[in-house]
Amino acid sequence: MPELPEVETVARGLHKRLAGDRIREVWIGPHKKLLQSPARQMERVLNGALIVAFRRVGKHIVGQLETAEGPAQWVIHLGMTGRCLVYDAAAEMEKHTHLVATMESGCEMRYVDPRRFGKLKVLTRGEFHAAGAEPLGADREKFYERFHRRKTPIKSALLNQTLLTGIGNIYADESLFRAGIRPRRRADRVTRAEYERLYDGIQQVLTEAIAAGGSSVSDYVGAEGERGFFQLQHRVYQRTGEPCLVCGAEIQRVVLGGRSSHYCPHCQR
Repeated sequence: MPELPEVETVARGLHKRLAGDRIREVWIGPHKKLLQSPARQMERVLNGALIVAFRRVGKHIVGQLETAEGPAQWVIHLGMTGRCLVYDAAAEMEKHTHLVATMESGCEMRYVDPRRFGKLKVLTRGEFHAAGAEPLGADREKFYERFHRRKTPIKSALLNQTLLTGIGNIYADESLFRAGIRPRRRADRVTRAEYERLYDGIQQVLTEAIAAGGSSVSDYVGAEGERGFFQLQHRVYQRTGEPCLVCGAEIQRVVLGGRSSHYCPHCQR
């Protein structure tokens, strides 16, 4: 599933290509499971809308629109395999395309999702907010307060989107490695000094991953089909049995809550 750096990369790509353009018409496919707003409402809001901006909110892409009825938001969640791609209108339609927004400039924004776990909706009132706090630039003291009393494994706490929004398996593993904390450690047994390292590790990992265009370990590509490169910098994620890049110990894998976690038994305690 795309995480914060991947979603940020896609949002930036969409903004670069589409901000200031206007949607001439929208086509919505037959698979309505993806829609969290009625199809007719989405068509009414999107048709003729001016795209002011695209931005990331947690793991969501939010398009800020100006419509005949006033400001609106187009909220997109990529799910596990969703992709938002900008194509030339003459490009062949990819299988599993569920929405096509044709722009006045002639290009098309297409939402493609083979497994159909993504979500699409429009909002005409209020601002969209994610459930948890934004990890990048989060208040250091509030970060500590959110976690240090919890009795769950620290990896599970990091994946709790009501605490921090946007961090998933990849960046939790990589941040815990940089902090020297094993994923199974209970959050209430992590020391204050370790939380300081974890906070810094999260900031570093997410910033570096965004700069590298995210991690292309499965279906993920950016808004123009480009792959990310941060997977080349992974130190533990999906490196089970390989030597640690710091100490040479064999990277281990453990399952927590049905999710794989990767760590170095020497560097992480």
